[in-house]
Amino acid sequence: MALVVCRRFPGSLCGTPPHPALIKHQINKKLSGQTCEDCVLTAKTIRTDIRMAASLKLLKPLGYRAFYSPFVYRLTQSVAYWNVGSCTQHRGQDPPQHNRLHHPAKKVENIYSVSSSRRILTTSSALLGLEFSRDSASEASTLTPDSPKAMRDDEEDVEVFDTFGNPRVFLQLRSEYQLHSYNKSETSQPLSVSEGELILHKVTVYQDNLQPETIADYFCKLSVLPAEQHPVLLSRASFALLCQLSVKNIQLFDAPQLISILKAFINLGIPPSHSMLDVYETRFCRNVWAMSLDQLLLVADLWRYLGRKVPQFLKIFYSYLNLHWKDLSFTQLIHVIYIIGESRQVPQDLMQKLESLILKYIDLINLEEIGTVCLGFFKSSSNLSEYVMWKIGDLACADMQHLSSYALVNILKMFRFTHVNHVNFMKQFGQIAPQRIPSLGVQGVMHLTLACSSLRFLDEGVMNAVAASLPPRVAYCRSKDVAKILWSFGTLNYKPPNTEEFYSSLINEIHRKMPEFDHFPEHLLTSLLGLAFSEYFPVELINLALSPGFIRLAQERTKFELTKELYTLDGTVGIECPDYRGNRLSSHLQQETAKTMWKLASKDMCSKPEFLEALFLLETMLGGPQYIKHHMILPHTRSSDLEVQLDVNMKPLPFNREALSMKDMAKLRLKHVGVTLTDDLMSQLLKGKSRRHFQGEIESETGQQPTELEKAAIPLGDSLCNVADRLEATGMAGLCAPACMQAPCVKLAIQLTNKNQYCYGSRDLLGLHQMKRRQLNKVGYHVVELPYWEWLPLLKRAHVEKLAFLHEKLFTSPL
Repeated sequence: MALVVCRRFPGSLCGTPPHPALIKHQINKKLSGQTCEDCVLTAKTIRTDIRMAASLKLLKPLGYRAFYSPFVYRLTQSVAYWNVGSCTQHRGQDPPQHNRLHHPAKKVENIYSVSSSRRILTTSSALLGLEFSRDSASEASTLTPDSPKAMRDDEEDVEVFDTFGNPRVFLQLRSEYQLHSYNKSETSQPLSVSEGELILHKVTVYQDNLQPETIADYFCKLSVLPAEQHPVLLSRASFALLCQLSVKNIQLFDAPQLISILKAFINLGIPPSHSMLDVYETRFCRNVWAMSLDQLLLVADLWRYLGRKVPQFLKIFYSYLNLHWKDLSFTQLIHVIYIIGESRQVPQDLMQKLESLILKYIDLINLEEIGTVCLGFFKSSSNLSEYVMWKIGDLACADMQHLSSYALVNILKMFRFTHVNHVNFMKQFGQIAPQRIPSLGVQGVMHLTLACSSLRFLDEGVMNAVAASLPPRVAYCRSKDVAKILWSFGTLNYKPPNTEEFYSSLINEIHRKMPEFDHFPEHLLTSLLGLAFSEYFPVELINLALSPGFIRLAQERTKFELTKELYTLDGTVGIECPDYRGNRLSSHLQQETAKTMWKLASKDMCSKPEFLEALFLLETMLGGPQYIKHHMILPHTRSSDLEVQLDVNMKPLPFNREALSMKDMAKLRLKHVGVTLTDDLMSQLLKGKSRRHFQGEIESETGQQPTELEKAAIPLGDSLCNVADRLEATGMAGLCAPACMQAPCVKLAIQLTNKNQYCYGSRDLLGLHQMKRRQLNKVGYHVVELPYWEWLPLLKRAHVEKLAFLHEKLFTSPL
């Protein structure tokens, strides 16, 4: 079924779109017995095929014109989708998967990028015209922000984010930007249909005699035809011929003419991946060094507006900027940073030069331009110094009430990237964010929440506002949004008042987003670790994440190294879910990951003077390195501890066999026995006196009870040969043998903490470290904390004071 409106007009190419109400009325009519699937079929058949349009053009009666209206197409498709949506939602199903443009969770998109493949330019103008025709029909069916679907209610308007238009808002704030940026709203004298026909006729007749300036002029004039005529124009063979002539004469165009043609391509909606544009990109690359800064910025902006990536042009452009960066004006600087951010590529030495210009112009910059600067540096993964970030924070604090939510999010991104804590900025953010969060899209909410967790900034008002706003619109979340939000709440170790509703809605959404995890496995692991921090363990999802297939996917199909995440999840499940019988990591992968983590953790801790000082003093206080061990008690938690074991009398046990050599261990045993081997003692041993009598001799000589080490080392009543054999066996077993024979009464896990393990400005542990302490308690350890706010000041005090502090921590806290 095709929708065709025929009118009688005197002109040769014209048309009038039919009344929308008529179309809506016809589509809303549903026959008795017609199912929702029939509605979907009807919506499919409404689509107008290019070939059908061509046949109608040939068969139409004289004096009639068949007109294809993109507006009619969009409207009919939207109305048909509403009918389908109303039916399927009553059944509890999602909208059809094949129509992603209308899915609620897919409202955010860049409507300017089309990824259809292109053929190489040929000499056949008919083929080129057909190619344009197909592309124009495809773009005409794209959902635009002003379509009825996009504005059906206020809630969806919140989720509509123009990823192309919003970053360009700053270009409207100063007139100077117009010198080097493209403005689609520029008014120009429209061209009538008859004038357009005349131009196309001239192209056909005078094709061999057209001068470059004439070709450029024709493009400019045709680009101001009424918008509804653009799809028809692109399908004309004469327009394809004009494009071929421009390619043929590409070497003869000067820079202004090339720029005007590129503007015309944007107005006409030329597909960004069209092969004809390769020729223009090459030509612009060769002209870089002959163009001015304004022209180069305008060309870069035009390519961006067209939606085409031009890495080679930008590479040459950045080389030019490296030599002429001091010539940049203020507006040129901001615009360059925008271009850099959108291209996501830049030499870092250039960014350092641009940072110095930011400081030069810091007093001229406004709030929206601050957001543009932060976004440009963030997208290009370029750092800003702490000094510049403090300057930016001060400017934002001066008038934060008038800071747009979009600029606010961008500034927070950069604070997160640089790990700069601007206290005043974060406090003011905490005051205005709860009121803005309900009007922010889900992606913006995610970025605010992630910034808080990265900066360790816990504001209960902000977190409560996020938790309250998400459940009703969780369907708009991408898998990335779900993952980052769960990670943020888990990292800050915060549970909102609506904890059950909040977590259940997000866990359910994870189940609905399962197909996305095939492409982004890191998001599933991030979600599960965030849930684990908060003591939520969805067994089905954990079983999937630890399955051999998903592990292989996580190791092969992502740019991130996810083995540590898998190991952390596996170790956590082993301790906190004793009844879990699902998939686990292989022992080989566990061992390899544990070795890697130990190398990193030991290198990190041994580089800290405060840790080395604590280790040395503890060894001194306890009697030697055999009484303390630096290792990862729980390797999956990614940090190391100092372990000490105490007996029933709260005395340390020498359990660390790795601390001493065999010679040192033999000396230690003799030291612990504390008996001199005299002739009388040897005589008593040869006579085989009773064990009790010998123990009495030892007690009378040493004044203390024999230790477990003594009892194990020299069992009385044996011959000397047996004693020697037993000593050798004990030496081979190491010092672990006596410790194993007498199980420790108390196992201590001593942790030297730092400020990055706590929420900013508080003593509340972050999620990973709180989970580690929880798990240490579950496996029988008592955690002894040496908090940084107590230990660091002591480093400058007397030796005896430090020992007294450590003695109190070890032997008082376990009691």
